[in-house]
Amino acid sequence: MAPENLLGGPPETMLPVDPAAAMLADLLTEGADSAQMQAAADTVARAHPASSLPWAVLAEASLAQGRDVEAYAFARTGYHRGLDALRRNGWGGYGPVPYRHQPNRGFLRALAALAIAAERIGDVEEATRCRDFLQDSSQEAHAALLG
Repeated sequence: MAPENLLGGPPETMLPVDPAAAMLADLLTEGADSAQMQAAADTVARAHPASSLPWAVLAEASLAQGRDVEAYAFARTGYHRGLDALRRNGWGGYGPVPYRHQPNRGFLRALAALAIAAERIGDVEEATRCRDFLQDSSQEAHAALLG
């Protein structure tokens, strides 16, 4: 349960447990390289296409391999899947999406990957918008994922 918001802003949005996370964890071994992560995430995206997490992992693996346009497309998919999930769970278009809540991380990772990929392909406006959105949603995620 989210703590009570005494400042009167929107409540924290907590996504439900994502079965894609367990499937991905089962497929990945410790120290997996970006190609192994990509293969596992591809399998999970096919099984759970509405989950942000496999799309975020695909984006991160593509970024690690220097495939920035692919990363942008994967991250954008994960971002939009995450927006859909947030809206289904009461999010009104703004407000906290805590990084400490594991099921929120797929969306937050996709948003961070989208910021990085947008920057790499020269879409500075989109990169700035995504960085600001991540900061507004979760300062913890911003610090952990973008530094």
